Amino acid sequence: MAIRTLRQRSGLSQRQLALRMGVPRTYVSKIENQKATPTLSSLSRLAEALTVSVPELLNACSPSRQGEINELLSDPFIAELATFTKQLDPMQRTCVLAQIRDMVAHPRRGA
Repeated sequence: MAIRTLRQRSGLSQRQLALRMGVPRTYVSKIENQKATPTLSSLSRLAEALTVSVPELLNACSPSRQGEINELLSDPFIAELATFTKQLDPMQRTCVLAQIRDMVAHPRRGA
């Protein structure tokens, strides 16, 4: 997904990126859709074609842990739950998780 974003920011189509890399367009598509993992030489050519360094390319492709946390905390229920879980000891957390699992496994029928 990040490779697609980098490609689009560079104003390149998959075909144009493939031409710069010297690979088939379908290979670029497979990389973007995580159906193929680029070799080291392809990774180098990909970075060069996108005018970024290999470390920048790898960082762009690694999901940000903070981004995932922010996305989770954007849910009001999760955000409120997080404020309470900080106050629980490990045994209490285990009990809360067990209760939630039980509620999901055995939902009550609505009125």
